[in-house]
Amino acid sequence: MKKVLVITYHWPPSGGITVLRCLKLVKYLREFGWEPIVFTAKDASYQILDESNLKDVPDNLEIHRVPLFEPTHLFKKISRRPVHKPLQNITQSSEKKRGFIDTLSIWIRGNFFIPDARASWIKPSLKYLEEYLKNNPVDAIFTDGPPHTNTVIGMRLSQKFGIPWLADFQDPWTQVDYYSKMLIGKRADRIHHQLEQEVFQTAAKITIASPTWKKDLEQIGARDVSVFYYGYDESDFSGYKPKKTSNFTIFHGGLLGNDRNPVSFFEALEEILDENPHLKSTVNIKLAGEVDYSVIESLKSTGLIELTELMGMIPRKQVFEEYENASLLLLPINQASNAGGRIPGKLFEMLRSQKPIMVFGPSNGDVKHIVETKKLGKSFEYSEKKEIRQFLHDLLIENKLEDFEPHTSVIEFSNRELTKQITHFLNEITT
Repeated sequence: MKKVLVITYHWPPSGGITVLRCLKLVKYLREFGWEPIVFTAKDASYQILDESNLKDVPDNLEIHRVPLFEPTHLFKKISRRPVHKPLQNITQSSEKKRGFIDTLSIWIRGNFFIPDARASWIKPSLKYLEEYLKNNPVDAIFTDGPPHTNTVIGMRLSQKFGIPWLADFQDPWTQVDYYSKMLIGKRADRIHHQLEQEVFQTAAKITIASPTWKKDLEQIGARDVSVFYYGYDESDFSGYKPKKTSNFTIFHGGLLGNDRNPVSFFEALEEILDENPHLKSTVNIKLAGEVDYSVIESLKSTGLIELTELMGMIPRKQVFEEYENASLLLLPINQASNAGGRIPGKLFEMLRSQKPIMVFGPSNGDVKHIVETKKLGKSFEYSEKKEIRQFLHDLLIENKLEDFEPHTSVIEFSNRELTKQITHFLNEITT
């Protein structure tokens, strides 16, 4: 069996969606003739913990860990944030709520921590892995970024040992939406782009999370790029049974920042409820995860805050329970120049949930294409209030969802099928 070194910062007990990309890949690699060897961080300060992810770690898996300096500890102390609470993404919060310390921290992060906040992990990781690989050869290297610290580690190892390397991008590097918000100066920007181009030249294969981003990468010099979706794990849906309830529950789980504030949706829902007051006792909104103050202000201004439950961070298992009981799932895409390629990892679990999905995003976006091709929901631009209202009217008043097919197969997005695709690439680059 061939061996692949998987370099990833996120690994159980890390929670959230990011950890699943490598975890689910490693889970199924053996089925297709590849033995994974995982290199990850020791005593990492993950923002979300989820011990349930440990169940997906294969038996007798070889795991190597090297400690790293986590700047989030220092930032929380300086900014007087609670140490035990997850650190919200300050680049995606409203600037009105951002103080001097936050702005200074963003500038320091963008100009001195290159490629990212885990940059100090590169040297000790290379020292450890270079010694390991001298006596324990592998056939290929797989890295997942961001953090692109992973990417740089994999690149340096590939350059030194001549090992074929598959560089995976769950998000782009210099093209990512928050890059422009990092207050990056000319010197740092030049280094970021030089490293990125070096990655393109070194990697034997590149994968990225969406078709649009694939094209974007190719336009700046990347070669041999393929799409590798996040996917969903069929085993996570063991015992899952979609339910119908008397209430109409609207659910969103995850970050709901100021750039994803569905104001037109709230206004359209408010109008329908004002015209049909008897529905107010049956409609409720459940928001799990980080919710920006601008979203809460929108809920207050439309009077919907009384119908809203702000759930905070919830366990992954509970998210599936919310899917079971939901009448409508919301999926707001961040409003950014490259939003057409933004496919949130949770999309594929939402597709598998067989519940109607209401997307807010660009009309030419990859999410719109997937959801509407599968006939599992509808996508609207944020400004399309009239169309949003009609959709809500069909659901709440007419009790229907045009063209929604809850038994559509989405098996091609399963993690097992996607791992099979990755092993095909690994076989190609090691032939």
